[in-house]
Amino acid sequence: MNTGKLEKQVAVITGAARGLGEALAQRLDFEGCQVVVADINYEAAKKVAASLNNAIAIEVDVTDEEQVANVFKIAIEKYGKVDITICNAAIVTADAVVDFELSTWRKIVDVNLTGNFLTAKHACKVMLPNKRGSIVQINSKSGKKGSFKNSAYSASKFGGIGFVQSLALEMAESGIRVNAICPGNLLDSPLWVNSLYKQYAINQGITEEEVRQKYINQVPMKRGCTYEDVANVMVFLASDQAGYMTGQAINVTGGQEMK
Repeated sequence: MNTGKLEKQVAVITGAARGLGEALAQRLDFEGCQVVVADINYEAAKKVAASLNNAIAIEVDVTDEEQVANVFKIAIEKYGKVDITICNAAIVTADAVVDFELSTWRKIVDVNLTGNFLTAKHACKVMLPNKRGSIVQINSKSGKKGSFKNSAYSASKFGGIGFVQSLALEMAESGIRVNAICPGNLLDSPLWVNSLYKQYAINQGITEEEVRQKYINQVPMKRGCTYEDVANVMVFLASDQAGYMTGQAINVTGGQEMK
């Protein structure tokens, strides 16, 4: 049954073809949104959009400004407005600084930071005439605290919070709110299961099982973050219930990060 907390609103979400992005797109749909599913993987994005009640898929490389602008152009042509933008597209590669390839560093910063800038920039352009809107950046606990042998990702996420605060100041009198969510480790997600456990086991010289236990031990609530944990906060920040909140970076970490 639709709870309708975001009934008849139009939401654009990047990186929405799989994983957390797909789960967030499904939640936006459940809450009554018309959803623009934007992802570099167009075939997967089409499958996600087809599974929703009222959605379209658009191919986008968030580092390409023309493509990002086109997402919002199509959204306006299709739905007439954009109320919510979820900046979710991100990549991660972990390595020691002394071994980190410059090309990999630049790619991570380009997607995670520049991609957020371009998405938010063009969201604001279409939101400003209506003098309302909510932009939610999916950040990370690594945007609040350095991440062991994960410097590029952490640097891009720290930068993301600085961008959120700066844009929030610019938009505060325009009715557009800008906030971030900083999830903890999504330990049961495909990203972790298929990639990060292996990367961290190699980098840290321990087994994948030891990696998992290490990260669980760091959480006072003794479990990983879930898609639902993130989606609950996303809905709140996107809704009028958070109407007096802007420039915030909300921890969703089970108590792991308390500042």
